[in-house]
Order: sequence, then structure tokens, then C-alpha cells
Amino acid sequence: ESATAFGCLVSDIWLGEFDYVSPEAFHSIFGKRYPAFSRRTQHDAQEFLICVLDDLHEAFKEVRAQLQEKQSPAAGASTRTMSGTSIITQLFEGQLSYGIRCLTCKALSDRPESFTVLSLPIPSTRVCSLQDCLECFFQPDVLTRNNQIHCYWCGGNQDATVKASITKAPQIIIFHLKRFAWQDKHRRKLSTTVCYPFRDLDLSPYISTSCCNNTEYSLCAVVNHAGDMDYGHYTAFCKHSVTKHWYSFDDAQVTKVPDSAVQADTAYLLFY
Repeated sequence: ESATAFGCLVSDIWLGEFDYVSPEAFHSIFGKRYPAFSRRTQHDAQEFLICVLDDLHEAFKEVRAQLQEKQSPAAGASTRTMSGTSIITQLFEGQLSYGIRCLTCKALSDRPESFTVLSLPIPSTRVCSLQDCLECFFQPDVLTRNNQIHCYWCGGNQDATVKASITKAPQIIIFHLKRFAWQDKHRRKLSTTVCYPFRDLDLSPYISTSCCNNTEYSLCAVVNHAGDMDYGHYTAFCKHSVTKHWYSFDDAQVTKVPDSAVQADTAYLLFY
């Protein structure tokens, strides 16, 4: 299955016996489970990432449940409760809370939502910072007209404000920069320079006071997209967890690069 193939791929990478490792075997098995990704056509890296994480979560969740059942078969209820978690959720899953306030009666309600990737709008066409993108994502919004809420207290459709906050910060947080956006009824790629910090990314302004997780993050990987809507090429920068050196992955070309090269205009996914 794809989880086993992924495990073999990771093992081959960390063996360090090859100049580069091709994910052909994993891609082949994964493509059989998800035919949309089997064809050698253009696909979105963010969509692929979410699909891979979901697939690995389901596989590891089943294994974890089976191990727990073998270790304590009598604890049926706790086994079922824990079976919804996996190493994927432990590392990547966070939780948002959308605070919705009715503008008529001022009643406040919360709507929780789990996430593995935060898709951030890019509020400029020329240059901005990751903090600008975060500010744009977390700024309060007004729900009106067709977007009104049905207020339980008022008993009807009312205008409201909604504001998101992080109630559980994941160990690894992934940001998707929404470079593909609608402009003048056409979908275009934004080539905006987004400046992102390498360390000390502080998410505390966007985190609920009830959250006790660490709120400072360091950059560990970047997925880049070069090209336009119809044709593109993905590359990656990854930081070695031991040496702390950065490496560029461009198909079969794996090269050590200086930190300055990691700040790129082509950044599409950021891993902290």
C-alpha cells in the first residue's frame, strides 16, 4: 500500500547511499489509489499534499487501533476513542475557532474546525510579508446579505461578524500561499514577492488565550512553483534536521545552498 511505499521512500532518503532518490514506486502505488494523480499532467502541490497526509493518516490510524486492541483488548471504548489519531494528526493537525457574533443581539458562538494546511491570501500584487498574509487571513469579516447567519437567540437571519483564532497550534504548521487567484474574471498566478522569516515566527497574535502550545516556529522546508497556470515546475528547499544546512531539490539535482537562496519569489508552500 501507499503508506508502506512512503516508508520505504523515507528509509532510502535517510540511508544516504544515493545522490538522489526517485519517488517513482510511491507515485505508482499512490496513483492506483488516487487515479487523478496517476497521469503525468499538471497537478496542484497543495491538493496533492493534503491527499497524501489524509491517506497516511488513515493507514497509520488503522495500525494504531490494531496495536491498541492487541495490547488491551478489554479497553474497547478507549481504543475506539484513540483510533481517530495518528502520527499525522499529532504532527500536522491544528484547530481553528471561528467566533461568530450576531450584530443584532450581540450573542457570540464558536465554530471549531480542524486544519492541516492554512491557505493564506496574498494582499498585494508586488511585495508583502508572511505576516501581512496572516493578518489578512485572521482579520474580522462581516457576514451580510446572502452570507447572513441564522441566529439561535434572535430566531432569524442576521448580519454578523466572524473572526478566526488558533485554539490548537500544530507541531508543524503548513502555509499555502494562494498564488492562483481570480482577477478580472480570469484565474491568474500572482508572482508577488512574499518575504517570510527563517526563525522566530510568532503566531501569538492569532492564537486563542486558551491555547498553551508553543507559538514560535522556524522554517524547515519550502515548496516552490515556477511557471504559470498552464505549465509549471515544482522544486523544494529542505533544512537538514541535524546539520541545519539547506538543500535544493530539483528533480535529480540535489545541491547544498546558502540560506539566502531559500528566500524565493516562487515560494508556494511553507513548512514551519
